[in-house]
Amino acid sequence: MRLRNVKDSINIVNNSPYVVTPTQELSGNFKSLFEVDAPICLEIGMGKGDFIIGMAENYPDVNFIGIEKYESVMVRAVQKLESKDLPNLKLIRVDADIISIIFDHEITTLFLNFSDPWPKKRHERRRLTSEQFLNRYDKIFVGNPHIIQKTDNIGLFAYSLSSLSKHGYTLEKVSLDLENEELPNVETEYEKKFKSKGVKINYLDAVKYREK
Repeated sequence: MRLRNVKDSINIVNNSPYVVTPTQELSGNFKSLFEVDAPICLEIGMGKGDFIIGMAENYPDVNFIGIEKYESVMVRAVQKLESKDLPNLKLIRVDADIISIIFDHEITTLFLNFSDPWPKKRHERRRLTSEQFLNRYDKIFVGNPHIIQKTDNIGLFAYSLSSLSKHGYTLEKVSLDLENEELPNVETEYEKKFKSKGVKINYLDAVKYREK
């Protein structure tokens, strides 16, 4: 999706009270950023923020963090937040490649919404459900790792089902048509666009049960 550049987007993002800079001191202590000591859910690739903002609004007793690599995209979410008061939401501009350095056993649920499918075999390592990323996620979760994915791309979805299963995840819920499921759902900006065109959304909810 092509975005028109927002003038002074870097300063807008950096000056937002919702945006935090990850530090060594914060790793393992992200709960200190929030008013309430509650589970922390994370979205990788939050885009323009429709999903993570909606989740924070719908679930005020849960804390949420959204990460996005590009400030030119994140600035859209920051602009939406200017008129809101959501103490249970923080944003981080960072590349997901270093996620295991940022978080240390403190995330309860990870959301992967409409991630880049990276369809070419040589780019497999970049897929957010590749073995490389799943190994990184093992270090960020507290309790049983929990991943929820939505995608319009059936190739990525099939790959994710296989990759998660091989990594020890149990597929608690799988759907090839999320719209017709009786599940609570906050739509992303991409999801709204696909839905308007009649594109079916694939959904999975997977948990990796760790031995006690």
